[in-house]
Amino acid sequence: MKKTKKLLLVLGAALVLASIFCVAAHAAPSGDVAGAIEGTWNDASDQIKTVVNKVVFPAIDLILAVFFFAKLGMAYFDYRKHGQFEWEAPAILFACLLFALTAPLYIWQILGM
Repeated sequence: MKKTKKLLLVLGAALVLASIFCVAAHAAPSGDVAGAIEGTWNDASDQIKTVVNKVVFPAIDLILAVFFFAKLGMAYFDYRKHGQFEWEAPAILFACLLFALTAPLYIWQILGM
């Protein structure tokens, strides 16, 4: 009986705290949910573009550049060892690096932003 009372007391306290911290969210006085979402997206899209252009793309570029030069070095040492240069992996990494370096110039037009 004592355990049940404690459990009910804890659940009651959790219910009271949940009801205190709950906030009613209204889209607009007219109830236009789609308009509220579009407005939020329009406000946030410039910030998203800035973060992606200044943080995400440079991070991807850095990772691809490190992989490209590491793979190029490994291909050179394989060439010295075996006498045959394997160019496929460095070429693919170089193409990906060029794509990632130039992506901020056209990606937002493709996405319609």
